Amino acid sequence: MQIQTTQRSLKCLTIRFLLMLCPLLFICLLTIVILNFNVSHSYLLLTTYATRISHRPDTIPYSFHSQLSNLQTKLGVLLEHLHNESSVSRSVAKFSDQVLTIAVCLDKLADSLSGNVPINGSEMSKVDEDLTEPEESEEQEELRGAKFFSSGELYNYTSPKTNRQIGKKNFLGVETINPSIGLPCSHMATHVDRFMSYKAYSMCPDDWDLAQKLVASGCEPLPRRRCFSRTPPSYSRPFPANTSLWTQPTDANILWSHYKCKGYSCLVSNETTARKGFYKCTDCFNLTKVGWKMPTNESVSAEFTIDEVLRLKPGEIRIGLDFSPTSGTFAALMKEKNVTIASATLNIGAPFSEVIALRGLLPLYVSIGSRLPFFDNTLDIVHSSLFLDGWIGMELLQFVLFDWDRVLRPKGLLWVDRFFCKKEELKLYLNEFIRIGYRKLLWRVVPKTDKLGEEFFFSAVLEKPIRR
Repeated sequence: MQIQTTQRSLKCLTIRFLLMLCPLLFICLLTIVILNFNVSHSYLLLTTYATRISHRPDTIPYSFHSQLSNLQTKLGVLLEHLHNESSVSRSVAKFSDQVLTIAVCLDKLADSLSGNVPINGSEMSKVDEDLTEPEESEEQEELRGAKFFSSGELYNYTSPKTNRQIGKKNFLGVETINPSIGLPCSHMATHVDRFMSYKAYSMCPDDWDLAQKLVASGCEPLPRRRCFSRTPPSYSRPFPANTSLWTQPTDANILWSHYKCKGYSCLVSNETTARKGFYKCTDCFNLTKVGWKMPTNESVSAEFTIDEVLRLKPGEIRIGLDFSPTSGTFAALMKEKNVTIASATLNIGAPFSEVIALRGLLPLYVSIGSRLPFFDNTLDIVHSSLFLDGWIGMELLQFVLFDWDRVLRPKGLLWVDRFFCKKEELKLYLNEFIRIGYRKLLWRVVPKTDKLGEEFFFSAVLEKPIRR
């Protein structure tokens, strides 16, 4: 009875979905009649309509938002073709054929909606599907000299990845992570236009916060600009390499205009009301080693020491990556052990990248949706702390883990440091780390003491296998 009720609900949802798309097709057909109408205005109507229904999660499942967006893109390109064609009759014929193709695509989308939605909220990962064959190859159209994506795996990668708790923003300030191959830029045209509005060969606008908003939302890589980056007004030489690791940087070498704190003393203040740095890393800018003096009781601490990890591979750990909200302390400690670490982070609320660089370390400015800029099988270690936790969706976690696997060399180490999630979701997350087939060298799961057993910490050091 419950399954029948669910199927009836899905059929109703399908009908409502198709009825909502009828105005979209009507606008397209209206454009055929009004050929001299401004194309950009017509596309604006399409964009506005698609945006409205894409923000109605009660009407359309989120997994179909990107499919709707793809149809919107196709229609927009067709409108421009219609505007640019020299022969009106040929344009109308071509436009009609392609709108009919899109209508067929909508039928298939409706079938997918009524037949492929998991029942009773069960979660099925698309990464586990057989995606070797394109799903809609007959719908491929060569528009503007380029083909739309037909690979199921590529579609799966480029679709938005919602947070574990739908509708709740993560620490990056977004509800979804958009993988960075430039697609989301088309949905943030106003911000991109603003970012690219400047005078060539002049000083760049002070708008790095806008650029980071684009990056965090998946509009990456950003378009290049022909303007000069700004220098802090009282810039001075950085400290020598032998003293910079543990010396508080001078305020003069940081542009503070877009930070709540306007000086380094604010970042390290012990007063809660004065602390205005990143909430997940309240002690990041206190450049001491205190945070790495860990308790030895394994039933209490989920952490491993650096010496404990390096002893697993004596002399083999030379280069690696730290993917964490960090000002470089992990990289500084590893540098003292003759290990070079690139620190990947964003400037969420505080000057993380600037401080990392002023300490004589390497800041890597990338978002979680990025493919890492390293070649395959090159790094000895990948470390992540307090960055991935219970907000992340399973599919995004899988893409992240597989990219870390790609850059790690055989027998390299993946160090997961204090991953935390709700107790009821622990098994689900642990399974994703188990499935990649790494050898467990260190593994620890303990309750998170400030949550009275409602959340758990998970830490592990895993060895990448040799695959032939």
